Amino acid sequence: MANGASNSALERLLRPLSRELTADLARALVNLQADTETQARYDELANKRSAGQITADEQSELESIVRANTLLGVLKAEARAFLANGKPC
Repeated sequence: MANGASNSALERLLRPLSRELTADLARALVNLQADTETQARYDELANKRSAGQITADEQSELESIVRANTLLGVLKAEARAFLANGKPC
């Protein structure tokens, strides 16, 4: 499945959740960030991948972080829209 199609499917799957957003939850989602350890690990894995020195296990771990970040990005977009419009997308 193409990345754009995956993101679109993810947005559709999360739509019911976005209908339950409150202002407090939306603000919390917008402000959510990876902790220092997770960000450092992502940076390390991304650098290893760029250098062509990543193992299969590390590639799998990097892909998991990217998927989680994609999910968080969709949730943050919904939260920002909610805060801007007072309602979910």
